[in-house]
Amino acid sequence: MSPKPHSLSLSQSLKKEKKYSGVFGDVYSMAILPKEVELEKESHPKFELRFQLPDLTQPIREFSRTREVREFLSGALAGAMTKAVLAPLETIRTRMVVGVGSRHISGSFLEVIEKQGWQGLWAGNAVNMIRIIPTQAIEFATFECVKRAMTSTQEKWKQDESHKVQIGPVSLNLSISWISPVAVAGAAAGVVSTLVCHPLEVLKDRLTVSPEAYPSLSIAISKIYKEGGIGACYSGLSPTLIGMLPYSTCYYFMYEKMKKSYCQAKNKESLNRPEMLLVGALAGFTASTISFPLEVARKRLMVGALQGKCPPHMAAALSEVIREEGFLGLYRGWGASCLKVMPSSGITWMFYEAWKDILLVQRNSL
Repeated sequence: MSPKPHSLSLSQSLKKEKKYSGVFGDVYSMAILPKEVELEKESHPKFELRFQLPDLTQPIREFSRTREVREFLSGALAGAMTKAVLAPLETIRTRMVVGVGSRHISGSFLEVIEKQGWQGLWAGNAVNMIRIIPTQAIEFATFECVKRAMTSTQEKWKQDESHKVQIGPVSLNLSISWISPVAVAGAAAGVVSTLVCHPLEVLKDRLTVSPEAYPSLSIAISKIYKEGGIGACYSGLSPTLIGMLPYSTCYYFMYEKMKKSYCQAKNKESLNRPEMLLVGALAGFTASTISFPLEVARKRLMVGALQGKCPPHMAAALSEVIREEGFLGLYRGWGASCLKVMPSSGITWMFYEAWKDILLVQRNSL
């Protein structure tokens, strides 16, 4: 049975209408719209906030190539390598200077081993390493920087004639050539490094002298802070600066003076490594001998609170030592100090000069 004509035309018209979309109305009414008039959905733009950090690679690279940074790193490496080797001598020296235990080097050495074992010789070495790396880095970098600045200032001063003063027939030439750039740089190096790293020196002395009361670094920091806050970390700063000033000035001056004199006598441009070791040791010996009484007084002031008898100032500490032990008491522990200072100074200068040669040569080749 064939379909009716009107039903066929209806089905064809529905097929044609399939290419249109978009239906509006309800179940009772319907409107069919072509695609050309289909409503477009609203598109909401996405909000993006982007930050572009500046590229610091090149400035950092250029900064790391500067002479000052290389000298800073040379001092840090030299200090770390030296202290790793000589920590036991530092422990014995500190105990003898402050009057803890035996008065003899061998007796103090055996006493530490009996009470604390071999590891007792490295008591406080962790904080000592933390202390010595920034101390030596700052000290050597300051020394080199101030020495160059002073030398440059003296050269400019000589070329400038405006520093002459005429008083009637008398002409005065205000000269600064008599000032040693090395001595000024050495004094500046000692003062700057002391101001920055003194709290670490306090921690090291507490850990070394009283390991029972201060068994660890964290406990030592907590106790010192409870005793007097931040000010306790800088206890004994004034005598430390007073003791450091002559030592640091003499130490750097003697090394540079002996190095220059030796090179002139031997007609050579620089020292070899064994000669650096020897000259550095002699410089440390001289500086330590001259400033050792101040070192004794400084140590008394810094750890006197632990024994319940802290002198009020450095002059009182010196008087107390002389009254109790005579003038020889000012050099108590001097032998142990020399055993520590001489190899320490020699090895430090040898490592410093070696690292400086390596890093500065590498800098010039870049």
